[in-house]
Amino acid sequence: MDLGIALPQYGTHARPAEIAGFARSAEEAGFASLWTGDRSLTPVEPSDLYPGGTPENPYPPEFKTFLDPLTVLTVAATATSRARLGTSTLNAPWYPPLLLARSLTSLDRVSGGRLDAGLGIGWLRDEYTAVNAEFARRGARLDEILDILEGYWTEEEFGHEGPHWTIPRSYVGLRPAQQPGPPVYLGGFTPAAMRRVGRRAEGWVGIVMPPEIYAGLWDTARRAADEAGRDPDALRRIIRYNPKPGSTAEDIAAVFVEVRASGAGGGFVDLQQCVREPDEALELGAGILDRLR
Repeated sequence: MDLGIALPQYGTHARPAEIAGFARSAEEAGFASLWTGDRSLTPVEPSDLYPGGTPENPYPPEFKTFLDPLTVLTVAATATSRARLGTSTLNAPWYPPLLLARSLTSLDRVSGGRLDAGLGIGWLRDEYTAVNAEFARRGARLDEILDILEGYWTEEEFGHEGPHWTIPRSYVGLRPAQQPGPPVYLGGFTPAAMRRVGRRAEGWVGIVMPPEIYAGLWDTARRAADEAGRDPDALRRIIRYNPKPGSTAEDIAAVFVEVRASGAGGGFVDLQQCVREPDEALELGAGILDRLR
């Protein structure tokens, strides 16, 4: 199983000057991939609680400071040559899909074809309010965005007319380095989200969860792939783990041993809620790699 690590992006780790060095050191240590997440707001009175949150602590306090995910990945791309670059996940319906397509294509080109585009729909209604997007229709918007990305990446003359966006037919000279385009992974934890993974994606970007829930979700994706005429065995799983403060390299490695045993092809650790300094994250990450090896 390939193991990755989250780049310095939020909370006390949101230090732009350290991104390049962190990325370079992580690649040299043996991490196969580098990751960012996507948060745009930390409301004073949030409309929804983060999974596992409480009214007193509605979301991790680290979320109050959050660097743009594609900017962070671009810096990392220029500092590395081998590691894959992933998003877990970009909240795709926040973005005009034509501009999203241009940004993802540009990053794939800048990185020499190393982008894994992880897309999701988020959980916080306030973030949709802030960008004037409809929260209730975010799944349908994601489906249309996937159509637009596919067309933008594969057609020399591309146009689109759908329920949410219209794009006049135009020449597309900007082509991704990866053909037919960067692999698209989808997040989500509902039956509808997992069916979309099976029908449309390279695979799933999930999180560590109880085995019985994990297995049920993955079975849903596999059935949907089979019904769509796709090979269920070709779907790939990339699993994120956010350890709690005080977790040791042994503790975290043990979790990834179980992830590997579940059949997942990749995983990554986000240590930004576990330790306060990027250097601490690198040291702890190297210890995790050593134990997994």
